[in-house]
Amino acid sequence: MAKIHMVLQGKGGVGKSMIAAAIAQYKASKGQAPLCIDTDPVNATFEGYKALKARRLNIMDGDEINTRNFDALVELIAPTQSDVIIDNGASSFVPLSHYLISNQVPALLKDMGHEMVVHTVITGGQALQDTVSGFAQLAGQFPNECVFVVWLNPYWGPIEHEGKGFEQMKAYKDNKNRVSAIIQIPTLKEETYGRDFSEMLQARLTFDEALAMQSLTIMTRQRLKIVRTQIFGHLENAAVL
Repeated sequence: MAKIHMVLQGKGGVGKSMIAAAIAQYKASKGQAPLCIDTDPVNATFEGYKALKARRLNIMDGDEINTRNFDALVELIAPTQSDVIIDNGASSFVPLSHYLISNQVPALLKDMGHEMVVHTVITGGQALQDTVSGFAQLAGQFPNECVFVVWLNPYWGPIEHEGKGFEQMKAYKDNKNRVSAIIQIPTLKEETYGRDFSEMLQARLTFDEALAMQSLTIMTRQRLKIVRTQIFGHLENAAVL
């Protein structure tokens, strides 16, 4: 059975492409060769990772799903024996979610022997409420054939509201049975780890590429190695991956 990992969240700029790239790199570290697809109609960030060989497929036509292109996506997925990682943009979040549900795509994938894993991200700061709402919307609407992985991204601030962490929030408690794993992206000190990781992401480099660059200082590479170990460790513990 192949797992179809789809990164979905209605808020832009919250780390969806970073998550897609992290999953792909983790899979590669296990000797797998995942099929990487970028369906973001506006910012094809995932495609920018040349080492991941992500291919771009625009499934949107204006504000609606381009059914022929979506058909092509399903044809790509159907015969695969390796996992598939799909990065989706914020602008297509609503129409794609509706299309997947109304056309019973998760059940279709299950009939093919695949499993759909929805990855969504919660951030701190101003986007906290929007991302929590996006998670609740997904968990409430997607059928039981899907499993959910929630990523907590503290880059913009602590993930808490009125003193409550994500696991104490009503949105999580109401949908706890849908969540197979929670992955905590490490809180990175801005002037060192945070800067190194951010610059690596902006350059669309994988950890392996960055760690092989002699132009980076020894300590920069050491810090990136620690970040990779932390993220991959969380993924190792997420049985759904």
